[in-house]
Amino acid sequence: QVQLVESGGGLVQAGGSLSLSCAVSGHTFSRYITGWFMGWFRQAPGKEREFVAAITWSAGLTHYADALKGRFTISRDRGKNTVYLQMNSLKPEDTAVYYCSADFNPRLPDKYYSGTYASRESEYDYWGQGTQVTVSS
Repeated sequence: QVQLVESGGGLVQAGGSLSLSCAVSGHTFSRYITGWFMGWFRQAPGKEREFVAAITWSAGLTHYADALKGRFTISRDRGKNTVYLQMNSLKPEDTAVYYCSADFNPRLPDKYYSGTYASRESEYDYWGQGTQVTVSS
């Protein structure tokens, strides 16, 4: 099993920054060094959940939603088993519940990890409980 616990959400003014963390744990996760792909998604009130960013656990290759490139940065610390999402220049429309997710696909080499694949919610096997981010105008 894999557990994902997000933290770092809160209330911030427009133009501000926020950093989210996702602590990853579990026997299944610890057992396999490669084949893990980590993602951040978000869901605003009344809207469907949407892709934000993703990173390969092994090589650190990243993908972003086009609209968020340049403002959001995903990273991971393998020693701490943690995935991060740094959000800058926040806008009221960034208000949402942010979810951390994990996809285990050992047959997919990092070099073939595409943005199209990364953005597919159905590919992710594990999800955190979410953390609320509210951006005030």
